[in-house]
Amino acid sequence: MRITDTADLWWKTAVVYCLDVETFLDWNDDGTGDLAGLAQRIDYLADLGVTCLWLMPFYPTPERDDGYDITDFYGVDPRLGTHGDLVEAIRTAHDRGLRVIVDLVVNHTSDQHPWFVEARSSKESRYRDWYVWVDEPPAGKQPEPVFPDQENSVWTLDEQTGQYYLHHFYRHQPDLNVTNPEVRDEIARIVGFWLALGVSGFRVDAVPFFIDPLGEPSGALPDPHEVVRHLRAFLNRRTGDAILLGEVNVPYEQQLEFFGGSEGGELTLQFDFITMQNMYLALARQDAAPLAKALQERPAIPPECQWGTFVRNHDELTLDKLSESERQEVFDAFGPEKRMQVFGRGLIRRLPPMLDGDPDRIRMVYSLLFTLPGTPVLFYGEEIGMGENLDIGDRNSVRTPMQWTSGPGAGFSIAEDLTAPVVTGRFGPEQVNVQAQRADPDSLLTFVKLLISRYRNSPELGWGEFAVLDQPHPAVFAHRVTWEDETLVALHNFAAEKVSVPLDLGDSVRNCDLIDLLGDQNTTVDDRGRLEVELGRYGYRWLRVARPGSRRLL
Repeated sequence: MRITDTADLWWKTAVVYCLDVETFLDWNDDGTGDLAGLAQRIDYLADLGVTCLWLMPFYPTPERDDGYDITDFYGVDPRLGTHGDLVEAIRTAHDRGLRVIVDLVVNHTSDQHPWFVEARSSKESRYRDWYVWVDEPPAGKQPEPVFPDQENSVWTLDEQTGQYYLHHFYRHQPDLNVTNPEVRDEIARIVGFWLALGVSGFRVDAVPFFIDPLGEPSGALPDPHEVVRHLRAFLNRRTGDAILLGEVNVPYEQQLEFFGGSEGGELTLQFDFITMQNMYLALARQDAAPLAKALQERPAIPPECQWGTFVRNHDELTLDKLSESERQEVFDAFGPEKRMQVFGRGLIRRLPPMLDGDPDRIRMVYSLLFTLPGTPVLFYGEEIGMGENLDIGDRNSVRTPMQWTSGPGAGFSIAEDLTAPVVTGRFGPEQVNVQAQRADPDSLLTFVKLLISRYRNSPELGWGEFAVLDQPHPAVFAHRVTWEDETLVALHNFAAEKVSVPLDLGDSVRNCDLIDLLGDQNTTVDDRGRLEVELGRYGYRWLRVARPGSRRLL
């Protein structure tokens, strides 16, 4: 399959950058980031090299769950701007060659949404069946709330009508009833509306909960996945190259179902939570085996689909797919204090503080991210090495203002009262900011720009066939990706000790040169297809096979 034959599959080699408008840049100096501020920083993002912006919720909200409690799916929070401001930001992004995707949070609403206000007013309300109601919670074991430290049940009694309503998340976020065709039609209208304003797709929140028919009669939704298939078909009819990037934190075999099985037709991309969690286990052990095992257990997916790889996201760094003992290993290594942990399953820290600011180790991890087979997703501030503010607590510890310059407001705002406190201490804006790093050729920002550039010039990373390479060092993760006539070999050392790694690449690459994509240490494969690669402490190498007659420069 050639790129020229599948040019609309842009997500195969995209670099996604997630940001919260509220904490990115305050342009009107009221202490809250806004869409006008985002538009002013599109050039920075284009210069960084990212190709797709993922905007966290910017909809009207009571702000009890960082914007994920929505009161109007068609609106823009007036604190952030207007529809006109949003369209201007999208237009500016398109003008710089960037696509924009937005959060689609349709598994629940705010309890202040007009639909729910009307639904709870009477059992005869037009919107009553837009939510899930029962006289008594179903008998038997019920699912645990997503936030077990905040809720003790997924059912809450509404005293006004004497029935219980379903909420997998907080009680102020009642679940929509996806078995109701009117609800599904409304979701399609929401999707169509934002597509018409120029977005290129959606990051779909909590997809397994979205299609869960809990509390509805048996057979009310014979095939829950039909909901996702219909949504994808609607998306394709409206905009052929738009995407659904799904949050699906389930075992691999279930993730395959959310792609639509071997035939596809459901989610376009899914975050690979299992690889992420095993990467942190590998970092804690300084042993690459957990990461290699997770990647080798990935199921084959349809060619038009893709995995989303990431180091950090906007939620807790969940470790729920690790065993209890494995999770404790990661806690001990990277979050030993209780205040660093949340829900008994995750961490509320960013990578640099977890690695004690070790620049070699931090760069190794980001080099690894961009060589993993899939589409890399960055969380704002990762490119400069921002830390977290543990004093805020909970998941908001990593949702702090972007650090543009040094100073009290971090260049985010000159207001005294900010929407969230700035990071303090070693990883605060005095030590970590964009302005200083843009002028430093040895900064993390400069390095991440190089990684993005090399990734974008290495289509085999998005399209290729992946294989772990045998070698004798437990701390080393060596793999290759091959696509058409292109082969890239990547090595990453999870330990602080230097190593010399012997590799056997086979007859197909014997006597070929290997071009060092991140430096000038080119090497050659011998006439048996073998070579030795030196790795420093937490070292990393990207080596492209240059076959005779190849015209690739990098």
